[in-house]
Amino acid sequence: MRSTALPGDPPGGRRAVAVWGIGVSVYFVAVIFRTSLGVAGLDAADRFDVNASALSTFSILQLLVYAGMQIPVGLLVDRLGTKKVLGLGVLLFTAGQLGFAFSPSYGMALASRALLGCGDAMTFISVLRLGSRWFPARRGPLIAQLAGLAGMAGNLVSTLVLARLLHGVGWTAAFAGSAGAGVVVFVLLVLFLKDHPEGHDPEPLPHQGAAYVRRQIAASWREPGTRLGLWVHFTTQFPAMVFLLLWGMPFLVEAQGLSRATAGELLTLVVLSNMVVGLVYGQVVARHHEARLPLALGTVGATAALWATTLAWPGETAPMWLLIVLCSVLGACGPASMLGFDFARPANPPERQGTASGITNMGGFVASMTTLFAIGVLLDATGDDYAVAFSVVFVLQALGVSQILRLRKRAARRERERLVASRVETVHVPA
Repeated sequence: MRSTALPGDPPGGRRAVAVWGIGVSVYFVAVIFRTSLGVAGLDAADRFDVNASALSTFSILQLLVYAGMQIPVGLLVDRLGTKKVLGLGVLLFTAGQLGFAFSPSYGMALASRALLGCGDAMTFISVLRLGSRWFPARRGPLIAQLAGLAGMAGNLVSTLVLARLLHGVGWTAAFAGSAGAGVVVFVLLVLFLKDHPEGHDPEPLPHQGAAYVRRQIAASWREPGTRLGLWVHFTTQFPAMVFLLLWGMPFLVEAQGLSRATAGELLTLVVLSNMVVGLVYGQVVARHHEARLPLALGTVGATAALWATTLAWPGETAPMWLLIVLCSVLGACGPASMLGFDFARPANPPERQGTASGITNMGGFVASMTTLFAIGVLLDATGDDYAVAFSVVFVLQALGVSQILRLRKRAARRERERLVASRVETVHVPA
């Protein structure tokens, strides 16, 4: 209801949906490009004649660049606004996808994925900031989940459409053709996207310099909610990210003996489950803010239980019903990772939202990068023993849960203090 709006809240409405939709379309295309390797992993291994460790390097480098760019991108978004940063991101990830299409060697393909990761890194934080500038604060959890839903839709396109193009028209035509989507969203962005509605200009920031950068990062990091958000994102996102980005198809085909078509259907199930769960989590958290942590920890527990059951199942392969349940539960990982932003957002003022979101967003991608590398190394070391390789998932989950439990009370206390302060400020606002 409008009575819950804070002073200075953006109005929302149809124009907000239209402008935000352009930003989301950019993120949608970025995710298609990001996850395109997930359906082309086996083809890439043949095309560049590489082993599991070298294959995982594609995704590791892409995520390394992505994670490393999060704080710089957050600072850029806070300083320059959404339109400029998103525009640069589109140019970079489109060039990376096009370069990957024509790469004649493993080295050039690596460089193209790094360029793609750099552009991709500029999208999600920008979309989150765009939402906070165009919609009332109370819509924040739902807007974040809907943005994640758009990302999963991009993953679905990658899984269904790009996979068929790859095996229909070939490597170069599939990747080069998909790059055209980047051109389309760039034109829409240039013509129609605006950083904020009229009359809601952000406060001018101090002159940019090293001291400003240090203050932004330090102030964001001091907030327990930012750190809790990072660890929630770290612990929840990576199991599904690793599965969809690279290792799901090889695991289902080589370890579980499924056909590529059946494995593709299970990857699609992960994406569809993500989309459904995202809508549910967004509505639940919008109505019951205290449900954030139970949802996050519940998702981690369910994911760990299903992976343990699948990997320890007696016999050479797990039954299909178990794989279906596993993929359905993995679909909750993406929506659960969005809850990290729901801890960081209320912990920071508007002028630090980009920086705080960048710090939070690093969590899951650092975990994914670490897991991708560890699985590749363990597969080579054990002769493709997926049960041993995928056990690294439990190590990172244990680390993340320990940090979440350590920070949860401190973050809750600080959030209550900020809420009381904001209410006092609202009551005493000058006429």
